[in-house]
Amino acid sequence: MKSILTDFFGKNAQTLKDKKLFLLDMDGTIYNENKLFDGTLKFLDDITKIGAKYVFVTNNSSKSVDDYVKKVVNLGIKADKSNFFTSTMATTMVIKKEFGDKLIYAQGTNSFIEELKSSGLNVTTNYDKNAVAIVLGYDTELTFEKLNTTSKMLSTTNASYYATHPDFVCPCEYGFVPDLGSMVIGLEKATQKTPIFIGKPMPTMLETAVSKNGVTKSQAVMIGDRLMTDIMAGLNAKIHTVCVLSGEATLLDIQNYPNKPDFVFESISKIDLL
Repeated sequence: MKSILTDFFGKNAQTLKDKKLFLLDMDGTIYNENKLFDGTLKFLDDITKIGAKYVFVTNNSSKSVDDYVKKVVNLGIKADKSNFFTSTMATTMVIKKEFGDKLIYAQGTNSFIEELKSSGLNVTTNYDKNAVAIVLGYDTELTFEKLNTTSKMLSTTNASYYATHPDFVCPCEYGFVPDLGSMVIGLEKATQKTPIFIGKPMPTMLETAVSKNGVTKSQAVMIGDRLMTDIMAGLNAKIHTVCVLSGEATLLDIQNYPNKPDFVFESISKIDLL
């Protein structure tokens, strides 16, 4: 007889074996920068073996979907565009709905800017008082010139202000580096402006992924390493949640956080679906 799946605290997690859609964070959950965590490939293979699907729902807007596909394929993961839903994709949906083809100003990586443009948005990266919206992505190519232009846009126009996600830090091989949420704080100190955040913990990304993949919320689970984004997104979308301890969240964080995940595992390698 097969053993019952239990989480870090010994809680019965057998229900995970019945899920049809696994919504997975990336940084801190399946890899750290360019290194896959032990057990990632087996876990993804096991998802397929039980007749389910995995979709990566990442807040990191520094790469386009095409870039993410290339990255994970090079790491040995079987994936195509249907396996991704990013904060950039969610942001594009919101901006298109709100502003159509009106001019927007955007700050982010070249990859981020190109994805916005390829989606049909009318984008400039230069100061333009006619822009109706300001959109920020996680900019790993940040320069003072970009900060200066964005500060000027925020200070001298009444454009609506959006950011793809609120994460304060991004995991790296030695710990963490500042993420978009930290950059936004710097801009707030300079301009007194705060953005509307679009990615996790807002439920849009998860709800859209569930709908696109033809499953119910009860058949989906969100797995991530961050309480304020991954876990809260799952809770806001009314989807089961798993917090892994391979990234940002610690046991003390979980103990002190008022909104608990349904299950806690040391890493995804400990989630035995077979």
